[in-house]
Amino acid sequence: MDLYQDTIGILKKLIGFDTVSRNSNLNLIYWVDTYLKTYGAKTIRINSDVDNKCNLIAVFGPETEGGVVFSGHSDVVPIDGQDWHSDPFELTEKDGKLYGRGTCDMKAFSACFLAYVPFIQSLKLSRPIYYALSYDEEVGCLGAPRMVEYIANNFPKINAVIVGEPTDMKVVSGHKGIASFIVEVTGLEAHSSRTDKGVSAIMEAIPLLSLIRELGEKYHNPDSLFTPSGTTMTIGTIEGGTAVNILARHCKFAFDIRYEPDFKLDELIDIIKDAVEQVDKSIKLRAPEGGAVLKVRSRTPALRIVSDSNAETLCRAINGDNEVIAVSYAAEAGLFQAKDMPTIICGPGSILQAHQPDEYVETVQIKKCLQFLEQLIRTQI
Repeated sequence: MDLYQDTIGILKKLIGFDTVSRNSNLNLIYWVDTYLKTYGAKTIRINSDVDNKCNLIAVFGPETEGGVVFSGHSDVVPIDGQDWHSDPFELTEKDGKLYGRGTCDMKAFSACFLAYVPFIQSLKLSRPIYYALSYDEEVGCLGAPRMVEYIANNFPKINAVIVGEPTDMKVVSGHKGIASFIVEVTGLEAHSSRTDKGVSAIMEAIPLLSLIRELGEKYHNPDSLFTPSGTTMTIGTIEGGTAVNILARHCKFAFDIRYEPDFKLDELIDIIKDAVEQVDKSIKLRAPEGGAVLKVRSRTPALRIVSDSNAETLCRAINGDNEVIAVSYAAEAGLFQAKDMPTIICGPGSILQAHQPDEYVETVQIKKCLQFLEQLIRTQI
């Protein structure tokens, strides 16, 4: 069995599914589900509310305590406006690099695990191996909470979770949490020459935008392992208005907060919530049908550094990595940890390649991942 070539073949198949987050992931899920069942896995699908996406969980071996979970996500970020030099949804190999959307973030990890499935089937496992594949990780870990909840409630105690985000195959012990929000402001349309007859939703939104920018520069942590340190905030999208000479009826913007594990997030949210409520009251005095509202879009907890956890001990013993690393991106690792499952992040590829045009993973990273997974799998015999 040529595991490397099998991995490349599976990665080619996975890259061929256009699972940009705005699209369905079902074709990929059906293919992976069928593949897993072919080798005797028990599989569970957990659908999204609109039934065009789902999570997938696979179980190998006896359902006893001490299981290891290998977790990844099926979605990728868009290619819109990016200057690609090859087809993003066709795997292309050149000079020791594998190009394609999702090669690095993070279909390579899944391909490596799936290549080992026939080997896993051949083993007499004494403890279970789980494979968990979520949807909509790239837009706020929207699918993972249901998947993690199912694992926590339906399987015996988990010994370790390995989330395969790109880390250059180094053990990552912590990640920032992410909370994302939408603010919708409704005003009253009028001719722009008669500001006394209407309320511009865009003008009312400006103080809120300024507040978020100000807060995003406030929270620094000189002792942080994260880069950048402390809590950061960004406004990702904004829309509104009809014409330059019309007071805007609508304005909507989305922002996120990326925070370190011990940060008091609710206190920050309360500051923003109070500001939105003040804008809401001010608008309603002039336009009763208008107002402002803050909506929670997503909330994914940070991964705390637990240096003596089962996941840390197990994975560091395998790869000999003793450096403590924390990353500023978010993943489902914090969700697993919040359900008392020891968790680390370790996967092939560099986060610097994620989301980029001509995204790639180096073939040497694939080989390192395969070696790492084999030793992890053997711990379950």
